[in-house]
Amino acid sequence: MKGIYRFLLVSAAAVVMAVDINTFVHTGGLLPGGFSGISLLVQDIFKTYFNIKIPYSPIYWGLNVVPAAICFKYVGKKFTLYSIWMLVLCGVLTDLIPGLHVTDDILLTSVFGGILNGVSVCLCLFAGATSGGTDFISIFVSEKTGKTIWNYILIWDCFVLVIFGILFGWNRALYSIIFQFASTQILNTIYRRYQKYTLFIVTNKADEIIALIRNRVNHTCTIMEGKGGYTGDDRKIIYAVISSTDEFKLVQSIKEVDPDAFINTIETKFLKGNFFMKKND
Repeated sequence: MKGIYRFLLVSAAAVVMAVDINTFVHTGGLLPGGFSGISLLVQDIFKTYFNIKIPYSPIYWGLNVVPAAICFKYVGKKFTLYSIWMLVLCGVLTDLIPGLHVTDDILLTSVFGGILNGVSVCLCLFAGATSGGTDFISIFVSEKTGKTIWNYILIWDCFVLVIFGILFGWNRALYSIIFQFASTQILNTIYRRYQKYTLFIVTNKADEIIALIRNRVNHTCTIMEGKGGYTGDDRKIIYAVISSTDEFKLVQSIKEVDPDAFINTIETKFLKGNFFMKKND
């Protein structure tokens, strides 16, 4: 059942991305990020300078061969296979399906095209896959370091856009930056697998909460002794670092175990040391 869910989610992501390319990207003459953008740039170069029209999918697939092989070996086999399905389906649909006319306003095209692109990538990530290209690279680095590098990918995309601007005009390149910025913000907002939170929990039911944390996130925590400033009673303070994806449900469960628990949640900017994170399969 889970496999069917992942397959359908990845398929939906491919449809959304193909529609986005044919509707917003082509309408605005924009350049999306990653290998998708490089593929469209190669298409534009051959069409403009050599009067040769080449299909999108062979370029897109060719660029992804090496990153896919690396992820297959080091990240996860199912993860990579679902990602390859995304690449194949998106490439075919981009060459086959017609675009829709939504608006001629290039600013609206840039913003909403970027939002759709970000949603497509997030659908892939929620399914335990990726849209390929620089996303392969980003996931590989994040698995190795535990850090998100979406903003660094944006810097690389801007470098590609400089080439695009020199060849095809700066207006299209600058609007493409808006497109890519909108896409990146959607990713940073919706997909939070590699973001972490620190919990400080003041409680009288430390043993039960420690067991709960261990069962939910598969790692333990640190216990500190405290004293109530008002009552002077002894308190246990539990210190734990968790993935942001676990934060909401875990806090709810803690409140069920101890309704009187005082919980302080802090976003963790940097973490060094052993931290368990479920691997991509």
